[in-house]
Amino acid sequence: MSIAPGLCSITFRSLDADAVLDLAVRAGVEGIEWGADGHAPPGGGAAVVRLAARCRDAGVEVVSYGSYLGFGPADGEDAAAVTAVLDSAEAMGAPMVRLWAELGVGPDAGPTDRARVTARTAAYVDAIAGRRLVPTLEFHPYTLTETSASTLELLDALRCEAVRTHWQPDPSWSTEVALDELARVTPRLAHLHVFAWGSGGIGDRHALADGADLWTRSLALADHDAAHLPTRRYALCEYVRDDDPDQFVADAAVLRSWVTALA
Repeated sequence: MSIAPGLCSITFRSLDADAVLDLAVRAGVEGIEWGADGHAPPGGGAAVVRLAARCRDAGVEVVSYGSYLGFGPADGEDAAAVTAVLDSAEAMGAPMVRLWAELGVGPDAGPTDRARVTARTAAYVDAIAGRRLVPTLEFHPYTLTETSASTLELLDALRCEAVRTHWQPDPSWSTEVALDELARVTPRLAHLHVFAWGSGGIGDRHALADGADLWTRSLALADHDAAHLPTRRYALCEYVRDDDPDQFVADAAVLRSWVTALA
């Protein structure tokens, strides 16, 4: 299959990395995007190297390193912080580094703020690509990647052929709007972040099966044109109802059935 089921480790921040990996194996997912805010902290080091080895032994692919470069104000990061992120990505054998366009600067930002965030993002993209890793943007409300149009404008402005974007639906969108947004970014797509939320957002979580109409059609849209990626394209489960490991196992079974049906 061209799309594989996976997990964002931040779904289970309360679990240690070994427990997350064990849960991924139990659920039958094939890859993990490891978060930098706990499970695989920046700086590399022996713990990150050991985690990478355990993934290899378990047959679970390291899909991406989920950094928070760009998430907060620019004065909170320096060259050492960027180097630490890249060192962990390399130590894990991650082929891709996720970064953010600054939270709080959305598509309606004025030209000064947009230019500032674009320049900042470009510097991170250049640093990631300089390590021969693929930079990919978080697609997220309240950033320049809130919509497909704004995301594509940013991607074009970055002037880096390798840079990609993840995609996830805004819970406020209808299914048809979400599918249109995904279709627009599919040529520049990295991976999908998969969840079923109600209009109340992250606090209004449902079983993934409740999102069948959106996700079976989204997976079909994304099930092509992944030759530019260093791994298979992944549908990565992100957050589950009640933060419940058993719910994740059930969601992963549903996700596996959907991607199998694409074959």
